[in-house]
Amino acid sequence: MDKDTTKSTLSEWFSLLDTDAMLRDVVQLGLDKYTKKLDCIKFIRLLIFAQVKQIASLTDISAELNETEQLQRELGLSSISKSQLSRKLRGLDPAFLQSIFQRCVDQIVKAYGFKAATEKLGRINLVDSSTITMALSQYPWAQFRKSRAGVKLHLRLAFWDGLAYPDKAVMTPAKPADRSQMDNLVVNEPGALNLFDRGYTDYKKFDEYCSTGVRFITRLRENAGILEVYEERPVKAGSPVLRDAVVRLGSSFRSTTNPVRWIEILDDEGNRIIILTNDLSLDVQEVCDLYRKRWRIEIFFKWIKQHLQLKRLYGQSENAVYNQLWIALITYCQLVLLQRKVKHNRTLLDVYKCLRRHWEKALGEFLYYLNPPPSRQSKGRKSVDHGRMFAWTLQQYEDGDTEHLDGGEYGLMI
Repeated sequence: MDKDTTKSTLSEWFSLLDTDAMLRDVVQLGLDKYTKKLDCIKFIRLLIFAQVKQIASLTDISAELNETEQLQRELGLSSISKSQLSRKLRGLDPAFLQSIFQRCVDQIVKAYGFKAATEKLGRINLVDSSTITMALSQYPWAQFRKSRAGVKLHLRLAFWDGLAYPDKAVMTPAKPADRSQMDNLVVNEPGALNLFDRGYTDYKKFDEYCSTGVRFITRLRENAGILEVYEERPVKAGSPVLRDAVVRLGSSFRSTTNPVRWIEILDDEGNRIIILTNDLSLDVQEVCDLYRKRWRIEIFFKWIKQHLQLKRLYGQSENAVYNQLWIALITYCQLVLLQRKVKHNRTLLDVYKCLRRHWEKALGEFLYYLNPPPSRQSKGRKSVDHGRMFAWTLQQYEDGDTEHLDGGEYGLMI
């Protein structure tokens, strides 16, 4: 019998999930009432493992578990079939997984001290969405174009002091416009700073944010208009900033009531970009620099699509699709928490790749591979004082101390 009680890295990682809170929800909602084998906790852990390993289908997940003894021990599950996984995936209420995601976010906030940053309004809130397209024939419930189906992941990414984490998410079919989720995602607190793109243009909301003291920076479409100019601010000659003005936005049909700031700049390719903000006190360069940080959310979407299992979906029902997306977000949060636990100060990708390769090893060994020592201890090329060496050898010769010079072990350095 194997008496080795050393916990694997996968086991340490799974322990970061708030299992007690999950079990309370499971009991309260009766989710495992008729379950004999694949309970919710085991299912979620298995799907998180599949996300990191980028296992492409439920059939492959089943085979991975059935053929890997250590994974069976980690999950307390000896085998599972594709049909059992499929039933669980489509039968689970996405709201349950959403609550787990939100608790993961709370853990990140606590671990990194983001609460203090939020209270001091040092946090930037990045709002955007990403569409996952699907075949219309398989997902007719998610049609958004004549021949395509898709779902949207609407997300708020919190950014502070170089660190970023998903703070809130909403999932919908792809058809509704991005601005329909502004009430859900924009932080509506006095002084909060929100960054979003052209898809969130809503003059009524802009006025609301101005009235409540919520700051925002966004980009306008080329056809946006100015109804009234209150102030033209000086612009530094030779800078990419073409215009900095305080205006009333819109036309005679639709306009803002409150003054906002219209900034025109040229991007690196010479294209004209219009940035709008209701913060009239920031330096124009600060506004431009802040707007550039919006790309952090684009990087986040690219990261999860490239490194987690989102390119191929496990099921065709609405519940199955949304559950897979929630599992992906939970997995990302758990990776952030693992990075914090092991105090890795480089990239999250390092942690992800190392976990993929060494999940079954003890945490100490995982840390060795995550932060390997240098392959050789090089002190650099040593400089040789040839003149001093010659003088020393000559002195030995003159003193008659020459026996060692006849041996083959003495090598002259040239």
